[in-house]
Amino acid sequence: MQATRTTCPYCGVGCGVRAEIDDGQVVGVTGDEGHPANFGRLCVKGTALHETLGDHGRLVRPRVDGRETDWETALAAVAERLAATRREYGKAAVAGYLSGQLLTEDYYVANKLFKGFLGTPHLDTNSRLCMASAVAAHKRAFGADGVPCCYADLEEAELVVLVGSNLAWNHPVLYQRLKVAKRDNPLLRVVVIDPRVTDSCEIADLYLGLAPGSDARLFTGLLAWMADEGKLDDIYLERHTQGLEGALAAAREEDCRLEAIAADCDLDGERLETFFYWFASHLHVVTLFSQGINQSSSGTDKAGAIINCHLAGGKIGLPGAGPFSITGQPNAMGGREVGGLANQLAAHMDYDSPGARDRVTRFWATEGALPELPEGPGHKAVALFEAIERGEVRALWVMATNPAVSLPKAERVRAALAKCPLVIVSECVTDTDLLRYADIVLPASSWSEKDGTVTNSERCISRQRGLVPPPGEARHDWWIMTEVARRLGFGAAFDYAHPSEIFAEHARLSGFENDADLSQDGARLFDISGLAGLDRGRYDALAPIQWPVTAATPQGTPRLFADGCFATPDGRACLVPVRSQLPAQALSAARPLRLNTGRIRDQWHTMTRTARAPRLMNHRSEPFIELHPDDALAHGVTDRQLARLSGAGGDYLGRIRLARGQRRGEVFVPMHWSDRFSKQARCNGLLAAHLDPHSGQPESKHGAVAIAPLTLGWEATLLVADDLADEPWWCEGAIYWSRIPLGHAERWQLAGGEPGQTRDWLAWVQRVLPVAPSLWCDDPTGGRLRAAGLDEAGRLRWWLMVGPPAELPGLGWLDERFAEAACGDALDTVRRRRLLAGCDDGAADAGPLVCSCHQVGQRCILEAIRGGDRSVEALGARLACGTQCGSCVPELKAMIEEETAICAS
Repeated sequence: MQATRTTCPYCGVGCGVRAEIDDGQVVGVTGDEGHPANFGRLCVKGTALHETLGDHGRLVRPRVDGRETDWETALAAVAERLAATRREYGKAAVAGYLSGQLLTEDYYVANKLFKGFLGTPHLDTNSRLCMASAVAAHKRAFGADGVPCCYADLEEAELVVLVGSNLAWNHPVLYQRLKVAKRDNPLLRVVVIDPRVTDSCEIADLYLGLAPGSDARLFTGLLAWMADEGKLDDIYLERHTQGLEGALAAAREEDCRLEAIAADCDLDGERLETFFYWFASHLHVVTLFSQGINQSSSGTDKAGAIINCHLAGGKIGLPGAGPFSITGQPNAMGGREVGGLANQLAAHMDYDSPGARDRVTRFWATEGALPELPEGPGHKAVALFEAIERGEVRALWVMATNPAVSLPKAERVRAALAKCPLVIVSECVTDTDLLRYADIVLPASSWSEKDGTVTNSERCISRQRGLVPPPGEARHDWWIMTEVARRLGFGAAFDYAHPSEIFAEHARLSGFENDADLSQDGARLFDISGLAGLDRGRYDALAPIQWPVTAATPQGTPRLFADGCFATPDGRACLVPVRSQLPAQALSAARPLRLNTGRIRDQWHTMTRTARAPRLMNHRSEPFIELHPDDALAHGVTDRQLARLSGAGGDYLGRIRLARGQRRGEVFVPMHWSDRFSKQARCNGLLAAHLDPHSGQPESKHGAVAIAPLTLGWEATLLVADDLADEPWWCEGAIYWSRIPLGHAERWQLAGGEPGQTRDWLAWVQRVLPVAPSLWCDDPTGGRLRAAGLDEAGRLRWWLMVGPPAELPGLGWLDERFAEAACGDALDTVRRRRLLAGCDDGAADAGPLVCSCHQVGQRCILEAIRGGDRSVEALGARLACGTQCGSCVPELKAMIEEETAICAS
């Protein structure tokens, strides 16, 4: 058994992982106790990493025009077609679209190839959809995209404010770290600012359920209140900042009376005043913000309003103080470092930075390979696909992302992809929504095979080490691009044999003509020149380190701006005038509900990785629509019913979940479901493409939708053996379907028909499945059916229940039956009854899953609570729930409180 240290590929926390490898396979993972991001903790997604691996469903050979081929043919086709596009239509007719799933070395080569040698400015990344507004706000305020804080600041703080962040679900390990800090320091207070009551509220001393989109109004009001109450840090403002007068003047364009701010934010005035007082009265304040701030048509200003308050109070550059943007992807920060965004060059240089274009040109120039950098920024993500639609961009190379799902108005994006003459896709799995539009498909390596570095939310560079070789003919992204560059005639500039050489070049560029005095022309905050001399051995052994890393700071720099010097021409931070704005997507009589979108606890992006671990599908197994019970009553929908949302870009089908923590007049839907897993459950299809004017980031948190129940004649649950699931004919004619991978089978939730309509289910099964019904129990008057199909060897091949999912048994026992070689030669009465019931006699139905780590269901937990286990600790001792990653603890507490209240009444 071999243990290798690497880094988790999910959120921006950047947890260290110890992977156990046996006979060339990753057989288990644990948290790396020596990694400073997590100190051994992992969330449930991290602990299931080894369950997502395997060669099944992987791309293993290149494809050109729909036919598998060899690498030489595929690389030649890429190079020839890119060159032909440039010759005929110009450099700007070529574009690339990248991802925070790439390693820094992949990102660096892509930026160098597209902007440096193909000469196109049109290279952007899906980080545009999540962190671009934070980047723009940092640059306006600090002169550079520098996150001031580090994770240790959570332990040092007196007050931690979570705004636009469900930390408990989206960054669970960091949430657990904050929870421990609060336990160890009774004086630490936590404020949660969010339209929804989320699991993060479990540790909140104060919750502000503000109106969606009113964040800027809240923080501009806070700035004015601090000034009126004499709570500004006049000395810090005088020595280290500029722009206070303009920022205050903009804030005071609106009514700054406390009651007016409270009314605009739909908050209780006393609670708002409490927050203002806490923020102003403490020096060591961390405001942690994420997508709820960024994903807005005014996200840059919202982040700027938060930063203004920290600068005005001198709450930055200190232990436990600062505005802290938490990234959504594992290497969103690394992509920003190398210039992955369309408005960047490389190494935190921009087109408008003095001498930057010339500097990068000279650095990349080699004998026989001269770069041709574009003169200005290219199209940002949404604008890029609009340019494809217009025919201006005619060749697109997409790597490690799925814009056919993730961008707003996804149907329009798909239409643009369909008409694009050349679409190249580097991908690791065989079945994504994007591949149907690809002319050339290049099989890429995935997490357990890639070798390079990533940078997390606190600027910590960590090694991601290859654990196993890529399957089949899959190759690393940097290698693929290097080979294409050679065939384009740029080989001298892309002469890399190992990612350590790419990293060393990236580090050298960060220090190239970079003055230590940040106020000097050409000086950049991002500088890792102290790592430029790493040879392959020291690169392989690189320990986590936070940039800047220079000769003067060889151990890295946990906290920025401690000296009050910023990366602006005069060294002063800038307070920026912010005027609050309403969401661009207005409500109307036709679309009266405010739409919020986001991640859920156990899933990641479009589930291409997490759905490979069946236990991660159990907590929220279907796309859902969460809304307040009063809204459900008003709109004629009920809990667990299927419903339709209608928005600017199309419809969304999901199952109703009632939640009293949801504000009235608002709905929440998850972002993860794609056409691979459900019919019409792409949440971005509901959204209009409204953009932040500074960052180009789409407004994903403030849609406008209508809701209506689906009128159906029937609902059914079908389980089929894995090898029968490749051609799901049973979905034809269904108004709704959702696919849920199990351990040994696939579960399909189906719904359709008109009210009162009947279907001959046994005839239907014989038509759509290759194995005829072997046993069944039918109740025509009640519209119920249980049936199963076994092959000649007695193996269970499918199982069907017609009726609402609420009648389903726990499917664990039934799933195991699909793994059996045979169900028995004699189908006696007992065996028939067990198969049709879907459970063993006397086996307890665990109910909906709550604890993914230990697979503990809701019914088991409720039974334990009713039996006297009235604390999380008692439940953990009995059932083990909540004892591993801790993500389910808020849900356990809520169940305890609810059951205790019921018993008391």
